[in-house]
Amino acid sequence: MEGNRTLLTEFVLRGITDRPELQVPLFLVFFFIYVTTMVGNLGLIFLIWKDPHLHTPMYLFLGNLAFADGCISTTVTPKMLMTFVNKNDMISLGECFAQYYFFCISATAEIFLLVAMAYDRYVAICNPLHYAVVMSKRLCTVLISMSYIIGFVNCGLNVGLLFRLTFCKSNVIDHFYCEILPLYTISCTDPSLNALIVFICASSIQISTSVTIVVSYARVLFAVLNMKSKKGRKKAFFTCSAHLLSVSLFYGTLLFMYMSPGSAAGKNQDKIYSLFYTVVIPLLKPFIYSLRNKEVLGALKKVIKR
Repeated sequence: MEGNRTLLTEFVLRGITDRPELQVPLFLVFFFIYVTTMVGNLGLIFLIWKDPHLHTPMYLFLGNLAFADGCISTTVTPKMLMTFVNKNDMISLGECFAQYYFFCISATAEIFLLVAMAYDRYVAICNPLHYAVVMSKRLCTVLISMSYIIGFVNCGLNVGLLFRLTFCKSNVIDHFYCEILPLYTISCTDPSLNALIVFICASSIQISTSVTIVVSYARVLFAVLNMKSKKGRKKAFFTCSAHLLSVSLFYGTLLFMYMSPGSAAGKNQDKIYSLFYTVVIPLLKPFIYSLRNKEVLGALKKVIKR
């Protein structure tokens, strides 16, 4: 019976909704979001590169964070837009694995970049006199490189295990991109090992990084509360607030998506979680980090004047 089964090598992405009357409005909305996301993130990278005053560790991490957000949006949104204009949007097995692989690398790298930014704020506020020595160019390069290397290793393991699966039940992926969990539901091979590895990798990464961030900001908070200068406390809180908001949004959705005991692939709530961290968060981050940042706004004004 196993030998007589037809193995599938092409799939159909079902998308967000099957309602025909919503296809065009959703296409226009998400097209606008994607363009705004790319303009915001690429614009932030350009400002950091152009202004010498922004050539600091904090903005170096922020530029790489914007790059990761742009990659997340690019690996998901263009294919999702195609599902709005094509009723049967086909994707090959190789394209499916590649889409998830590059999305996974970007998302994993972003998690560790957030950790690097938390450490940077910890050193800047708790050890300001040693900041220039501790946060050297070499350390920043190592932290950024390790973020991407861990992404390559983690995602390579998960995608490599996908090749042990065979697909013959259905060729319909109930999602708007090739998320790994919906693939398990249409696998003819038992995906228990894959699911276990995904859970172990996701939980270990999220727990270790979130604990590091919480500890860093706990010490930052303690240091800020002990500051005698009211202006210094206000500046420290202002500097950290944007990063904490970004961390809360990103970690919160990933926590529900990969570590929630009751999560099941193909449910509408999973699509909403995925939509939030693949489309909405990359849109919000450039505005979170720049609209109330005087240095970024100053760099933008200089570019406009030139």
